[in-house]
Amino acid sequence: MAGDPYEALGLTKSASDAEIKKAYRRIAKADHPDLNPDPAAMARFKAASAAYDLLKDPEQRRRFDAGEIDAQGQERPQRRPWRDHAEAAGNPYARSYGFDADPDLSDVFSDLFGRRAGGFAGFGHGAGRDDPREFHVRGQDYRFSLEIDFLTAARGGKTRITLPEGGDLEVSIPKGVRDGQTIRLKGKGGPGLGQGGPGDAYLTISVAPHPHFRREGDDILLTLPVTIDEAALGGKVAAPTIDGPVNVSIPRGATTGTRLRLKGRGVNGGDQHIELKVVMPPRVDGDLARFLEAWRKDHPYDPRAGLNAEA
Repeated sequence: MAGDPYEALGLTKSASDAEIKKAYRRIAKADHPDLNPDPAAMARFKAASAAYDLLKDPEQRRRFDAGEIDAQGQERPQRRPWRDHAEAAGNPYARSYGFDADPDLSDVFSDLFGRRAGGFAGFGHGAGRDDPREFHVRGQDYRFSLEIDFLTAARGGKTRITLPEGGDLEVSIPKGVRDGQTIRLKGKGGPGLGQGGPGDAYLTISVAPHPHFRREGDDILLTLPVTIDEAALGGKVAAPTIDGPVNVSIPRGATTGTRLRLKGRGVNGGDQHIELKVVMPPRVDGDLARFLEAWRKDHPYDPRAGLNAEA
């Protein structure tokens, strides 16, 4: 990653959280290895991913801006004026290469690596260097944004993602996953050190819209066009569902806005709700016009009778 995560995303330090997310998504869409095989694109994608992983965490971003950690999220070394002063004064006891000369370092390593401080204190004296009880560090967690189609989200399925170190991974998408939901893939993150286990991978799901279906909770909504004769006379017509087409009964005299329910045809046992939309033929020919004129004379009615004329 570039030395400055803001630079990797093409931003400045004044960028908002929304701008950071937008910049990362833009780079991912242009340079993701699945979309762009250019090695330079891979490098830009890796740099942007690392930058986004750091800056999306408000606390990590604050610490980076304050100079407490570097672009890799590592602690920056702290200056110790008292040591500088002692060395400048020629103090023979000031310089030491053992960790125990700086007592709090062993505590820092203990916090970082989950070991007893004594495991590091001996390092400065040459003792414990061959100690098989090496420190253990859990692997880095990976975070991905993954867009899937509407039907895969509703029905479940499989897809593949490309890992930062190269290679790809098949991912099972659970049935009914929602837009914005995060899926945890245990042990699919970066490798650990020593006997530290691997990190996890987290996928934040983005569900692409469907041209016909909409989702509310576990229910599926569909607007179903019908002809004027189907609406007037009723009958059976085919209607799409997330599991394939089914025949539905149109009640005689249906109008635009009439609602039907298909029980259990939604997501995870939800329902599918169908709203009818009466559609006129592309052209009203002479036969239809003459029929309607004759019918109107014998069957007058006013669908607007209940409206307030002054409204």
